[in-house]
Amino acid sequence: MTVHDLPAVNASLNALSGILLLIGYVLIRKGRIRQHRLCMVSAFITSSLFLVCYVVYHAQVGSVRFTRVGFIRPLYFTILITHVTLAATVPPLAIVTLSRGLKGRVAQHRAIARWTWPIWMYVSVTGVLVYTLLYQPNWLL
Repeated sequence: MTVHDLPAVNASLNALSGILLLIGYVLIRKGRIRQHRLCMVSAFITSSLFLVCYVVYHAQVGSVRFTRVGFIRPLYFTILITHVTLAATVPPLAIVTLSRGLKGRVAQHRAIARWTWPIWMYVSVTGVLVYTLLYQPNWLL
């Protein structure tokens, strides 16, 4: 594996994180707390691995220009700007949410999880979309 394989790894980690978040959500709705906890800790680990790979990639490669034109260009930048802005909030939100859940502070955990989950899910899904638009230009649109 080379540094140029990392964008696909990052997209895979984002996708896996999103899947784990969705499963964790379903599990908590069914009252399966232990399994929910396992999924959410796994989503956190997966997202943390993504962050390490992302930093390594961009430290080596730098910025990657989006060269496509037409309608896709403003769409890409709209998605990218919202993705990056919200992605900056995920680590602190996830740490606080996870900490409260693991400490059994259920009311406080629920209060912040109502914000954390949709933001984290959006970031995971749009991360895959950003990868697809940037690195797989012939696949979509």
